[in-house]
Amino acid sequence: MRISTVAAAVALTLVTVSTSLHGQRPDDQVDPRSLSLLASARTAQSAGNLDAAAETLETALAVDPRNRAAFVALGDVSEARGLPGKAIRYYREALLLEPNDLAALTGQGEAYVAKGALERARQNLARIRKICARGCAEATTLAAAIAKGPVTNVAQATKPTVTE
Repeated sequence: MRISTVAAAVALTLVTVSTSLHGQRPDDQVDPRSLSLLASARTAQSAGNLDAAAETLETALAVDPRNRAAFVALGDVSEARGLPGKAIRYYREALLLEPNDLAALTGQGEAYVAKGALERARQNLARIRKICARGCAEATTLAAAIAKGPVTNVAQATKPTVTE
């Protein structure tokens, strides 16, 4: 009697798991509507309309939250808007979907440099170099950004302090 109860429980578990997995799409199949919105956002971004690009990318992610390229593009737009903290978050979302995404690692590393977190940027550079052992453009780009260092606001740096 005990064996039949255990066997029934195992069979029910297998049926439940296989049914739920059967209805899901693989991670590499992104909704075509989301890809269309991504293309529209890239057009707006190249035209310099960053606000429209950001809104369109957010819509693309609402349509399909597995659109890794939309997260990367949203990170790029956030960096262009001068929001490196937000960019880091979007790149992190892309890296959760694919930990070896070179574009996301490079973008996140550059955003870390903009925030002054050079050690984290170096960690991203090490990951990139590990992924492409023979060297790649992403490693060169991030290494150059780290060597250049964070851009400081010249107006704030030269602004005299007023004491009373």
